[in-house]
Amino acid sequence: MGDLRVKVLGHASVRLDIGDKIIYVDPYSEVHDFTGDPKADLILITHNHYDHYDEKAFSEIETPDTTFIVSANVGPVDDRYIVLANDQFCTWEGIQITAVESYNVNRRNPSGELFHPRGVGNGYVVDFDGFKVYLAGDTEPIPEMQELPKIDLAFLPKNLPYTMTDEEFLKAANLIKPKCLYAYHYFEIDVPKLKKDLDPAIELLN
Repeated sequence: MGDLRVKVLGHASVRLDIGDKIIYVDPYSEVHDFTGDPKADLILITHNHYDHYDEKAFSEIETPDTTFIVSANVGPVDDRYIVLANDQFCTWEGIQITAVESYNVNRRNPSGELFHPRGVGNGYVVDFDGFKVYLAGDTEPIPEMQELPKIDLAFLPKNLPYTMTDEEFLKAANLIKPKCLYAYHYFEIDVPKLKKDLDPAIELLN
């Protein structure tokens, strides 16, 4: 498929370029100006929170031919939208995209509700002809991570109160054991501290 080029845009926004295809994940206009950026062939949306489903960002990068792959709580907005529930998959331009579980176990809002209930949002495993990229979405360490295939590149969230502490981030990373790892969706990061307790076989790219 050619070289995979990765650009971390801020918060949970990522761009993946493969061949002549441009894929955006959770584009978010408050952390990146999408004006003039390449148009999207595919946009992956993990869930419907405003910092993940951002129509202002879409307006700069979508075309009538852009495909959206979204979680069930986004839904089928128009005929460009493919809705995947957890454990469902589809193939787009020869790339297999699998929706995996992404949810909170402990993190709750002031009303006592989980920020991200089970079965609502998606993480994604994007399989580029055997090279697998895991985009975890807003999640804590969850048992389903043990069932992931061998991951080459992972994006794991690291922020409170919504996702993981540093310790939980390391727990998830050391469980999944990707070859390469990005922390994303964070407010602050201490890279030397994380590297100190990270499995030495994992390359932290932040």
